[in-house]
Amino acid sequence: MDADPGGPGARRRTDRADADPAAELADVLEVLWEHGRAVSPAPASPSQLRVLHCLDRDEGINLRTLGELLGAAPSSVSRLCDRLEVLGFVRRAPSRASGRELELRLTCRGRTHLRALKDRRVASLREVTGRMTPADRRALLDGLLALRATLAHPETAAGRDPEGDTR
Repeated sequence: MDADPGGPGARRRTDRADADPAAELADVLEVLWEHGRAVSPAPASPSQLRVLHCLDRDEGINLRTLGELLGAAPSSVSRLCDRLEVLGFVRRAPSRASGRELELRLTCRGRTHLRALKDRRVASLREVTGRMTPADRRALLDGLLALRATLAHPETAAGRDPEGDTR
């Protein structure tokens, strides 16, 4: 028996065929972010997690550099670091390069929190993607890797047409 052509499934297929790919991607990312919140319980907020990830990549940076990485005002960055210090995730220490600056470093507790969070996220994604076909998993990974590369190096994507071929 065929599905009702006017039913919700048919409407979704029609909407998807006419959808703006960027808008559809934004919708998918919203679902993923919501799912991620369930996997990433407190104590750190999304903004605080961004700080932790920055410090994990660039340990020993100062507040000014962290603010540049986050695109945030120094006062906001300072408050974020204050809260992370209270949680025991971040430590400020005198700079090795300049006695006038402070370095920001992850504590063992901060590293452990990030590691546990990553493990939970990987387990969650493994469970979800395990229900996909191998071809769909590969396509998802390829697409996300291309998105990451474009975000990291927008100048290299400028010479490509929408199908990914160089002009």
